[in-house]
Amino acid sequence: MKKRLHGTSFSNVMPEKKVPQWLMITTFPPRECGIATYTQDLIKAISDKFTESFDIKICALENGVHEYNGDVNYILETANPESYRELTEKINLSDQMELVILQHEFGLFRNNEKELLQFLNSVNKALVVVFHTVLPKPEKEIKQYIQTVAGFADKLIVMTNSAREILEKDYEIAKDKITVISHGTHLVEHTNKNTLKKKYGYQNRRVLSTFGLLSSGKSIETTLYALPSIVEQHPDVLFLIIGKTHPCVVQYEGEKYRQSLESLVNNLQLNSNVAFVNEYLPLDALLEYLQLTDIYLFTSKDPNQAVSGTFSYAISCGCPIISTPIPHAIEVLQNGTGIIIDFENSLQLSQQVNKLLNDEKLRNSISPKRLTPNGSYCLGKFGNCSCTAV
Repeated sequence: MKKRLHGTSFSNVMPEKKVPQWLMITTFPPRECGIATYTQDLIKAISDKFTESFDIKICALENGVHEYNGDVNYILETANPESYRELTEKINLSDQMELVILQHEFGLFRNNEKELLQFLNSVNKALVVVFHTVLPKPEKEIKQYIQTVAGFADKLIVMTNSAREILEKDYEIAKDKITVISHGTHLVEHTNKNTLKKKYGYQNRRVLSTFGLLSSGKSIETTLYALPSIVEQHPDVLFLIIGKTHPCVVQYEGEKYRQSLESLVNNLQLNSNVAFVNEYLPLDALLEYLQLTDIYLFTSKDPNQAVSGTFSYAISCGCPIISTPIPHAIEVLQNGTGIIIDFENSLQLSQQVNKLLNDEKLRNSISPKRLTPNGSYCLGKFGNCSCTAV
């Protein structure tokens, strides 16, 4: 006679179904890195939407010593060849892991490209590679490297149509292997701008801002050289430079760039019109700083910067944006949804800032100020939208 459990024969008890695992290989907080923040937000959004469909595991790319919490399941020491071999073995031996997703940026694997390629070749799971940078007109060595990565991958993901076109034309990668998934952003609950200005002590100021981990590529000096002409017309202007220096920059040159900006502020006599917020702000505070911003300035001088998370955050907070022509900006700020200026052109920047500050109607017209019924910003003017504007 068969033993029974709650009236059910042991022979009829169904084995517990194992949830398939995805492994995300990426930088991850507390490492201070744009890709780390992007991936943390991405994983949370996917997990919230597909709670029981799969289980996302995290492999943190490590170049130093960071203390990770329980969210991180594996570590890949990018400068240690043995670490690649150990991770390969763990992935291949797992019967639950079905998909490996690599967040790729050139600097993350510099001088260890050979080990990365060997790893990608050895993994026996489905493989997706997300390219955060796609260089046009590549040199032969870079072209061969990206083609090899693409050969090992089952799918490639980029965040702009221009990046897809570059992969097709310059790298000769098949169109059906590439998928464009735009850089996501937060659905931000609307807070009154003046209330936030008062909270942070910026009442009666017109706030320009930029944010991100500082490096010379941000070209903050483009705005500083433009400020005297802006302040002449609008003495109440305050330019906020939000963010600490990039850890990799600190490692190689210390605070040289920030100090050069501080010297320039002094030389241009802009101390009452510029403030440095030298912090890696928590998300809630960052979104409030962006919401109190009257005009957001994006002045990267790298024409090959495919996408920018800082740019996306500014959009989600309803900021009117003036930007240099990186591919991301060109695709998003079209049809009157923003202003594009030339790289390192302070004269154009000052003219456009003054134009917007003098014309509130124009400023509002290029700001994604439509709101969902729950009071969050809607980005419908930047793409398809099914919400109800209020």
